[in-house]
Amino acid sequence: MNWDPVTAVFFDLDGVLTPTADVHMRAWEVMFTRLLERQPVPQEPYTDQDYFAYIDGKPRYEGVQDFLDARGIDLPQGEPSDPPELMTVCGLGNRKNEIFNEVLAEEGIAPYPGSLQLLDELARREIAMAVVSSSKNAPSVLATAGIADRFPVVVDGSVAAREQLPGKPAPDTFWYAARQLGHEPAGCVVVEDAVSGVRAGAAGGFHRVVGVDRGAGHATLLEAGADEVVPDLADLI
Repeated sequence: MNWDPVTAVFFDLDGVLTPTADVHMRAWEVMFTRLLERQPVPQEPYTDQDYFAYIDGKPRYEGVQDFLDARGIDLPQGEPSDPPELMTVCGLGNRKNEIFNEVLAEEGIAPYPGSLQLLDELARREIAMAVVSSSKNAPSVLATAGIADRFPVVVDGSVAAREQLPGKPAPDTFWYAARQLGHEPAGCVVVEDAVSGVRAGAAGGFHRVVGVDRGAGHATLLEAGADEVVPDLADLI
């Protein structure tokens, strides 16, 4: 890839820089499997395809609602302050977050080696970098992975809520990162593994959108608007 015209790169976190997508997937599976087992009408088991179709890359409560809609399960929205045992959309989202943090604390996390190689190359070229993630866990994941100091700007779910920014597939969180870094979108690259994130990048007028295929599918990411798709970020060096 030609990096000469690029001034900044915006990375999604889970599945792009760190394999936290695996931790998220396990946490969602545990939470939704328990929920489906409690339904009065028998339900098809939760699968990884449900994650990619309804949850991947979206704000947490939005992902919960989309999955519930797909299964015809009607629950009240509730409030973000709902305790994790409460049977609301927010309560379920908070329950999933609780499970995620338990797994992260027990197992830790390390960046993908290829992602580290690209971060080193971009730093050598003095290209600015930011993390744009729907997850409110982004700061703790970056710290656990030992790469927090590489990103002067982190736009996570908490920032999006505070600034009232719509989540992906809207491009607003990426635009906000560009403003914080002082760069025009036309000089920035978006790197995403989720369909919703690729769509956000494609809608934002950025220089290039790179899809990272960690399971969503090469053709699916291209169809969503990626300019190119790679299996590993080291392929961009």
